[in-house]
Amino acid sequence: MERTRPPASRWGGLGRLIALAGPAFVAAIAYVDPGNVAANLTAGAKYGYLLVWVLVMANAMAVLVQYLSAKLGLVAGRSLPELLGDRLRPTPRKAFWLQAELAAVATDLAEVIGGAIALNLLFGLPLWLGGVITGAVSMAILSTQSRGQRTFEFVVMGMLAIITLGFVSGLAFTDVSGRDALHGLVPRFEGAETVLLAASMLGATVMPHAIYVHSALARDRHGRGIRPALLPRLLRATKLDVGAALAVAGTVNIAMLLLAAAALRGVEGTDSIEGAHAAIESALGPAVAVVFAIGLLASGLASTSVGCAAGAEIMAGLLHLRIPMLLRRILVLIPALVILASGADPTMSLVISQVVLSFCIPFALIPLVRMTSEPGLMGEHVNRWGTTVAAWTATAVIVALNVALLVLTVTG
Repeated sequence: MERTRPPASRWGGLGRLIALAGPAFVAAIAYVDPGNVAANLTAGAKYGYLLVWVLVMANAMAVLVQYLSAKLGLVAGRSLPELLGDRLRPTPRKAFWLQAELAAVATDLAEVIGGAIALNLLFGLPLWLGGVITGAVSMAILSTQSRGQRTFEFVVMGMLAIITLGFVSGLAFTDVSGRDALHGLVPRFEGAETVLLAASMLGATVMPHAIYVHSALARDRHGRGIRPALLPRLLRATKLDVGAALAVAGTVNIAMLLLAAAALRGVEGTDSIEGAHAAIESALGPAVAVVFAIGLLASGLASTSVGCAAGAEIMAGLLHLRIPMLLRRILVLIPALVILASGADPTMSLVISQVVLSFCIPFALIPLVRMTSEPGLMGEHVNRWGTTVAAWTATAVIVALNVALLVLTVTG
């Protein structure tokens, strides 16, 4: 990515801080990918408003995590994978890369499958062909990086706007129960499947590849070796960037669950994206269904582009190896195409991929919290005590949910 640094004369005032925003909106695409669609629609259709609290909690965690990631890239001038690559010995470094790469593959799996489903819904294309087209278009989106990171940011932000319209517009035609939605803010489960769905929703929201890539996006946007005097304003701009981006992503996720809870609960077949689309068309009309499918398509195309960029940064930082983006795009696309061609249930594949991501989150989150808490690395911008406590608490909650999921899976 091209590295640019805004001139100091542009700074000062809210408008100029907004001009520095952008990287968080690229990372936020990870929070509204097809995996989120599958997890949120399934949770809402099966259990109504029960798991609204999971999305609210996950989004709050995401704000903190993404800010820490961006702060690390700005202050240290290096991405999280780069710092890990320098600190780990060869064998642990390769092992760490394997799990991080697994997260990247699981991410791409969900995003390509989501794009394929959308093309099938819109044009009746076979799923495998839709997967090929999704991969090809994502490569075209990635190519905009050659024109500068700002161009790439604008393209992705435009697609985020389409995603938001596609998934939020249906609420205008849905009778959502405000009382039940508020009751859904009370943390609780109803059986092992709700724990599985909660882990899936968490994995689809606090995504490990977004943690890795945001540090690189912040580094590349503003350059390495930023003058210390400029860092406070950049960090303020980053807080604004992260807050706005995650507010959009959180709204989209909650809207999806509320739509499913209000319009799809109890309707047969709505535990799949295709079934949910059919139910939306039946209940809310074909226009809303088409807009929903367009949002899903934009989600798949944009998120797989960001996921591929994240995978490239993970490999470069941990293995000190860069391969041509086209080759990486083809290699990572293969598992998704195999699943699509095999006839496996695409929606269940999406949900399972998000559970895999949930298990990979601590591997990204623990070193992130540790590094941003190191005075030697972060200087005066080291995490405050309250931030560190909040970050470790979020990590503990995620690990506890994963352990509960594992126990329920083994004993169930």
